[in-house]
Amino acid sequence: MLAIRVLIVEDDPIITEDIKDMLTSVNYQVVATAYDKEEAFEAIDQIKPDLVLLDINLDGNYEGFEVAEYINKTRKIPFLYLTSYSGKEVIDKAKQTLPMGYIVKPFNERELFSSIEIALHNFSKFILPLELNRDIINNLIVNPLTQKEFDVLKGLYEGKTNQQLAEEQFVSVNTIKTHIKNIYEKMDTHTRSETISLLNDLLH
Repeated sequence: MLAIRVLIVEDDPIITEDIKDMLTSVNYQVVATAYDKEEAFEAIDQIKPDLVLLDINLDGNYEGFEVAEYINKTRKIPFLYLTSYSGKEVIDKAKQTLPMGYIVKPFNERELFSSIEIALHNFSKFILPLELNRDIINNLIVNPLTQKEFDVLKGLYEGKTNQQLAEEQFVSVNTIKTHIKNIYEKMDTHTRSETISLLNDLLH
């Protein structure tokens, strides 16, 4: 639960497994995979992932665009397109759905990770207030956050992984996980996206 929770929407089982292998080697947790738009809708509603990797071409159709529209209407979560299409017409249509990234297949591990990190960072700037104030937040929740917890919370906003937070704070990854667990308990949330959505609601 403390890793970044990813939903993969991809109709090719081999590519899905490749992505899962890439992500599980670092601090991401693949919480579900979907092979068509109906499975994707269900996973988005029930699992509430922090990030969606979304194939544009599902089952021979551009169903990825429909999934993107569904995300935009129902959830405030970032998504990146994974696609073998790089033509102008498809890219123009993709841009209208406001993805946080566009990765052209085939891609390697480094391209995937850097795209995800940029997407999470950009998404935090896209939906959240730039300045977070611990006193204001603590006035809005029952159990106040410590300074360390607040520092970690800011890092979550910026889309940082547990490893990045640990290096930034000069502590172990386990210490970061403990802080995140405490943040979830104090804010009565269970995932990063849920925490971000709650704070976005509180601060607007």
